Amino acid sequence: MKLVVVAVGKIREKNLRAVADDYLGRAQHYARVSEVEVKADAELERALPKEATVIALDPGGEALTSRELAGRVERWGQRGKGDVAFVIGGAEGIPKPLLAAAHARLSLSSLTLPHRLARVLLFEQLYRAFTILRGEPYARED
Repeated sequence: MKLVVVAVGKIREKNLRAVADDYLGRAQHYARVSEVEVKADAELERALPKEATVIALDPGGEALTSRELAGRVERWGQRGKGDVAFVIGGAEGIPKPLLAAAHARLSLSSLTLPHRLARVLLFEQLYRAFTILRGEPYARED
């Protein structure tokens, strides 16, 4: 399974970047997980791996528990080539055509989150999903 998070903008705050890198590194112990930063919403689609299962992070998307996300990540990783791309838009959100073409829409929260923080939250939830799938104690999802 290969996961890629494609996001608009850079995480410039050193402390937030450190947290993002920590969770990204943890997730990379379980699967090939990478991050692609683009400058504008219009560049998102071009940055997606070909034939990837595209998951759009969108406030209007489906809200899942961490355990449900773990199951979805596992299923998404079994589709096609096993590539899964999570897309995080900028301030204007994901362009409507890309949102409509996504295989799934996922909401991290009903709260409005800055895209930088949404990325950190996604990395943590991906790490958590892998620990759930492996039955490791980090998750504590009983």
